[in-house]
Amino acid sequence: MRKWHRWLSVFFGVFLLWIAVTGTLSQVVPLYIDATSSAPAAGAPQPEVACPEGYTCRPKPKDGDPRALIGLLHHLHSGESFGPLGVAIATLSGFAMIFFSFSGLWLYISMWRNRKDRGVKPGWFWK
Repeated sequence: MRKWHRWLSVFFGVFLLWIAVTGTLSQVVPLYIDATSSAPAAGAPQPEVACPEGYTCRPKPKDGDPRALIGLLHHLHSGESFGPLGVAIATLSGFAMIFFSFSGLWLYISMWRNRKDRGVKPGWFWK
C-alpha cells in the first residue's frame, strides 16, 4: 500500500495542487470582487434571464467584468478549459484524493498498531 501511495502521489500531486489552488481562488475571488466592486451584491435582485425552473440564473457577465473571472476559475478547477482530457485528469485526481485519504489512514493505523513491537511509548503521535 505504501508503494502505491508514494508513486501515485508523485504523479497526482501536481494536479491535486492545481485543483486545490483553483478551488480556493474560486471561493476567495468572489469575496474580493463583492467587497471592491460596485456591482450588485450576491443577494441583490438580478435582471430576469430565461432559466430552467428551479434554478437561479444571472445574466452573463460582460467583457471586462471582474465576475467573469469566477467562471474562468471554475473551468480551470474542473478541467473543462483543457477539454475532455482535462476533465478526465480532474476526475482521476478526485479519485486519487479519495485513495490518498484511505491509504494514508490505513498506513497510520498500521504504524500505530506496530508501535508496540518497537517499544514506542503509547499515544496518538510518536517520534
